[in-house]
Amino acid sequence: MTAVAITFLACLACFALIGAASVRRSQPTTVDYLVAGRSVSPWLTGLSSAATNNSGFMFIGLFGFAYRYGVQAIWLQLGWILGDVAAWLWVHRRVREYSAEHDVASVPRLLGTAPGGRVSRPIMVVAGLLTFVFLSGYAAAQLKAGSATLTGMFGWAPSIGVVLGAVIVVTYCFAGGLRASIWTDAAQAIVMLVALLALLGYAVASVGGPVALERALAAADPALVDWVPRSLRFGFAVYFVGFVFGGLGAVGQPHILVRSMAVRSPASIALAGRVYFAWYVPFSIAAVTAALYARVLLPDLLVGVEPGAAAMVAEQSLPAVATLLLPKVLLGVLLAGVFAATMSTADSQILSCSAAVTQDVWPRLARSVVASKLATLTVAALATLIALWASADVFGLVLGAWSALGAALGPVLLIRLARLPLPTAVGLAMMAAGLATVTWWSRGPYAGAAFELLPGFVVPLAIYGVFLAAAPRVMSASRRR
Repeated sequence: MTAVAITFLACLACFALIGAASVRRSQPTTVDYLVAGRSVSPWLTGLSSAATNNSGFMFIGLFGFAYRYGVQAIWLQLGWILGDVAAWLWVHRRVREYSAEHDVASVPRLLGTAPGGRVSRPIMVVAGLLTFVFLSGYAAAQLKAGSATLTGMFGWAPSIGVVLGAVIVVTYCFAGGLRASIWTDAAQAIVMLVALLALLGYAVASVGGPVALERALAAADPALVDWVPRSLRFGFAVYFVGFVFGGLGAVGQPHILVRSMAVRSPASIALAGRVYFAWYVPFSIAAVTAALYARVLLPDLLVGVEPGAAAMVAEQSLPAVATLLLPKVLLGVLLAGVFAATMSTADSQILSCSAAVTQDVWPRLARSVVASKLATLTVAALATLIALWASADVFGLVLGAWSALGAALGPVLLIRLARLPLPTAVGLAMMAAGLATVTWWSRGPYAGAAFELLPGFVVPLAIYGVFLAAAPRVMSASRRR
């Protein structure tokens, strides 16, 4: 495995050097550290957003899900893409305009800032705390995903991959802040796509085309080619729409939205979106398809595995099939691509947590670059500890954090960007209701019937609808008194 390790480490060194090179463009201000001076090109924004959104979840979590459930994974990813399209069409340009108009450098502060500039500190602080809590866990899931790949490939102790990822991320985040994250993300996105397409090419050469794949899956287990899950409580339409809302959950992810805040101009968002989907769509197709081939080539990974451990075992299918198919040099590139996927998300999440701490929870530190960097180090240490001790599978960790942030922050963001009135009490009630809904739904009797972000968006927006309906009567009664 010496050639694999050399290739892998060489790719990581290149990523680190790219991040370090961003220092030449850095300025000693928090605006530069947290939003790259709002000067990033749309090409870099699109590639960086793609790499950040499609993280260890795609390489490890989604790969394992498709390995277990077969072609049904296509609906998850198709719905996710459609929800993401809606976000790019309506949300991202408005985020860039609103953040520049009110001179905010973090998503929680944007949520707390009303049109005209009045700030609701309770909304800002609560959103900052939610960002800190859930993005720390989300970042831990990325470190855990990278570690899982190294464990599967080299047999290393899980702690080695976690610590290695954390050290690299902190190094280049310290060097150039968000600009370093974006530059490295763009390079990582290219490696991720090339590596996955190489794996898919070797798998197709080994098994055959789509017809051969379908026959092999059906022979292994007929359930793998069942397009629609059985016994859906609310039917297929609700099941699929749930995944669309899962993709729309991007509007509640600070580590993704901050890239739109950093792009050069609002007009650049359209090009950034085209670059994003030019990468995202083929990558999604390749990830799901390669996982289906992995199920054919390695049919026995789950034999004798306890149901509770099946998800974590399935998440080892990527390194296992890569080891089976790829030459050593390409294996090292793929490993670097997987590790890059985890770092491209973890760095953004750690920086967003740093912004939440210094810009929102303790705004007295808002202008201190030193405080921002210390916050980065603290959050990275916390994410490392969570990754070392968390027992949940990557798929579960990521979806839990994604849903919590999407439901708690996403509906409030939509109201802000629509420039509608949002009293502090209503905003806090929406965040609480969204978080409570996805928590209950994911653990309740309807968990498999629809993805939890469908009710997680509907309930907070319904609360806002009640407020709008009642507001004229309340204001009229107040005037009479």
